[in-house]
Amino acid sequence: MSVSLRSLSKRFGSHAALSEVSLEIETGSFFVILGPSGCGKSTLLRLIAGLETQDGGEIDIDGRRVAGAGFHVPPEDRDVGVVFQSYALWPHMSVEGNVAFPVESARLSARERKSRVERSLETVGLDGFARRKPASLSGGQRQRVALARCLAQAAGTVLMDEPLANLDPHLRQTMEEELAEFHRKTGATTLYITHDQREAMALADRIAILWEGRVLQADRPEHLYRRPASERVARFIGRAAIWDGMLDGVSGANGTRRAEVRCGPFRFAAECAGSVDQGPARIVLRPEDVEIATEPHAVNARVESAVYRGGFWDAALAVEGMATPLVAHVRQRLTPGETVPVSLASGWVLPIG
Repeated sequence: MSVSLRSLSKRFGSHAALSEVSLEIETGSFFVILGPSGCGKSTLLRLIAGLETQDGGEIDIDGRRVAGAGFHVPPEDRDVGVVFQSYALWPHMSVEGNVAFPVESARLSARERKSRVERSLETVGLDGFARRKPASLSGGQRQRVALARCLAQAAGTVLMDEPLANLDPHLRQTMEEELAEFHRKTGATTLYITHDQREAMALADRIAILWEGRVLQADRPEHLYRRPASERVARFIGRAAIWDGMLDGVSGANGTRRAEVRCGPFRFAAECAGSVDQGPARIVLRPEDVEIATEPHAVNARVESAVYRGGFWDAALAVEGMATPLVAHVRQRLTPGETVPVSLASGWVLPIG
């Protein structure tokens, strides 16, 4: 089921939680809303679920208007399932009872309801836990109960509000894999809310960056990382140095454009968007763009810090005359204070405006 948001706005008193948010979420996609705490992510999810009413704009689900001017379809009639951060399980009910709860109102026979609950528990690997109470389960198991409840509901759209936030770090990666598998098996359109960019990158087909109630950019994860539309997105996604530079020339067609860049002592080619022309520019330099190599055009850099991350060293490299250090991922051990030769293989020229 597709989800379409057009000029969606919501205020709480004088605070604008959302301002003119427009997004198109394709049927069957895993779409992530990513942003810092307080940016409006959960408000957006609650509007789609029907748990809040918008002040302006429209929401369509599968081509059907569910919210608009003076119009509000109640949550139970929107065909959406919601997985909350708290999991929202009934403590006095068994696992089976929690999963069956949203199915009770469906026009199904008792046998069909029982079969759906059993299949849902089996899908998430909890078929042997039907009689257990939520209090006796681990955090990951309680999360699976919440997923099974969505699965039993057979909702065409699943909304997830930071569902892994309460889990230990070592369990989060396992649950990420299970969420991806859940999405693959159900085929449901999934809208996932998180402030964790690593989590978003691991799961999403597309990501929308929400900041102070507005969408900064919506794109595939790799494009957000390699081709940010603004400096704010570039700083929020991943790590980078952003330097002032000069473009001596731009060539190529849209999608494959390259610019000849001068940044301090460096000369290199960088990717750029269609709006970019020669002249002053801001250049995004990711760790993958930085190479440590003794070549004719290498520039000396001083190692400011180096932290071992398992398989590589995460280093900050200061270049004389440049405002911020480069971030590099290198295989060799580096020691703060030493000097290393550095070259730049590529970069991204931020679009104008």
